[in-house]
This record gives sequence, C-alpha cells and structure tokens, in this order.
Amino acid sequence: MSKLAVVLLNLGGPDSQEAVEPFLYNLFSDPAIIRLPQPLRWALARLISHRRAPVARAIYAHLGGGSPLLPNTQAQADALHQALHAAGDDAKVFIAMRYWSPLSDVAAREVAAYGPDEIVLLPLYPQYSTTTTESSIAAWEKAASAAGLRVPTRAVCCYPAEAGFIAALAELTRAGLAEAQHRQPAVKPQVIFTAHGLPVKIAKSGDPYVERVDATCRALVTALGLEGEDWELGFQSRVGPLEWVGPSTDELIVAAAEAKRPILLVPVAFVSEHSETLVELDIEYRKLATEHGAGIYIRVPVVGTHPAFIAGLAHSVASARAAAGSFTPIGSRCPPAASRCPLFLSASKVS
Repeated sequence: MSKLAVVLLNLGGPDSQEAVEPFLYNLFSDPAIIRLPQPLRWALARLISHRRAPVARAIYAHLGGGSPLLPNTQAQADALHQALHAAGDDAKVFIAMRYWSPLSDVAAREVAAYGPDEIVLLPLYPQYSTTTTESSIAAWEKAASAAGLRVPTRAVCCYPAEAGFIAALAELTRAGLAEAQHRQPAVKPQVIFTAHGLPVKIAKSGDPYVERVDATCRALVTALGLEGEDWELGFQSRVGPLEWVGPSTDELIVAAAEAKRPILLVPVAFVSEHSETLVELDIEYRKLATEHGAGIYIRVPVVGTHPAFIAGLAHSVASARAAAGSFTPIGSRCPPAASRCPLFLSASKVS
C-alpha cells in the first residue's frame, strides 16, 4: 500500500500578542499580497505591520490574545486522518501555515521524516486565489525542495461546489433559517453570504477567486431552494486604500437592518473559525446591525469538522490521487473564470 502524506495548507494566525506584528509582516511581505519589487515590498510591509499591529492586537484580545486557527485546523486534520484510515489509506495528515507556525519549512521536514511515497496538498481555501492557494503552494514547493523531498506530489486546486462542502454549508444554513423564521415568522430573512474580499486590481489581473465564490453561493442557493431576492453576496475584511471588490458585507448588513429584515450571515469562504468570523462577524458586524435597527442577527457557523465537509475533503484527496497526468501542472495558475476549473492539479515531482 502506498504511504500517503496529506498536507493541509492554511493561512495561519498569531498565537500570542507578541506574534501579531511579525505575523502581519510575513503577510504583507508576501509578493502575492503586495506586488512590489524588493526592497520596496519589505519596507512597506514593515511600515504596514507596525501601524496595524495595535488594531490587530485589540482584535486578538477578544480571542484570548491569539488566533484559534491552528487548533481548529488541527481538529480538521485529526478528523481527516480518521476518515482516510476508515477508507483503508495508509495516510498521515500534516499542517503547513503560510504566515505563522507551523510554517511550510517545518511541515516539509516533518513530511520528509515520515517518508511518504506520495503527497497530496490540500488547501483549506475552497475557492482558488493567487493570494491564498497559489501563494501557499509556492511556499510549499520552496520548502519541499529545501527539505530534499523528491516525492510525486499532487495538489487539490479548489472545491467551490464540492458536494460535501455544499452539503455541510446547506445543513448549517437551514438551521439558521429555521431559527430566523421561528423568531420572526412573518418576514423572510435576508441571507447574506460573506467572503474575504480581494482588491479589484488583483481580480482584474485574472485571479478567479470572485467567480469561484459565486459558484459556491449558487450551488448553495440551489441546495437551499432560495429565491433570487432572498440572498446577496458581500465581501469583508478590506485593508488599505485600494479599491476592493464589492458589495461590502457591512453595506449589505446596514441595508437589511434598515429594512427591518432578519439577517442571516453565512460565511462561504472560511472553513475554520478565526478572527474574521469570531470578531469581525460576531462582534463588529453584530454591533453595526443593531445600531441600524436589526432585531434579528444570526451568524451561521463555518463548516469546521462537519462530517459532510470532512468526507468531501477525503473525496478530494482520493480524486487527486487518481488524477495523475490529466490536469494542469503544479505551479501554473488556475484557468480564467470563463473556462472549466479543473478540480485538481496533476502529478508532479517537487524538486
């Protein structure tokens, strides 16, 4: 039996107040985030991280001083490990974070020590973007080369409408809809799907993220049987002076609150609870909704370790392993939104 290593790729988050500024520096020094040549990017990253650190520390103070993203990702890794073993796979699941511990170089050395026959990279970003998936895969390839890994490697590209992912989202959203309708049966809730935003400049460069998020929403709308006027898609977490894709989630919340509609907020691009759900959605946006007259504000949980989502991840791993030679090589960009997005990138030697 082939010995398999599955590497979960995620963003990472600071684990203490002291880690906040270096985490931000790692984020903003990524060329996929700030697209300037060196040394300008390093200088700007240092300036932005220093200026944003106090605000970010206040955010993480709501969460005990650090991000819960790593323990939540570890819970997903444990659940996926169990699912793979139940399917008869000789597999071990590792975590590689992009901007904080455990970084890809640490994960690559752990994978090398494990000695797998094959590797599947599994981003915990359902919708492909150059700023997340592509950046994380590039960091892994550099780390794997430094660790001397010469193992056939495949990467899951994206899974915006994967059956298990949509089933988990649909079940959680139905529970939220039932609560809203029980509390105010005479008025239909306004369903607001929310995803992390993206600068317009990056979206116009060919990044397919916005179209992938829309694909998730439309698959979820079909599963739920929603009417067109009952749902909207907004984008959150804008940073800096650039123009970002819209509409913004906070604008949609204000409009629904002022219309006296019950608000049901559904995160569709986050699969783990972290600062952008637990603080931005649960605290800041709830306060905004209340200030503008909302009587009901319900936030649907992320998919986390929902059994359908974990089963979907296991299915994605199995499909990636079976997809050798039939899709785009690792390192190339997901095709333009107008084309069919391959679910998986093909077999490749990481060198």
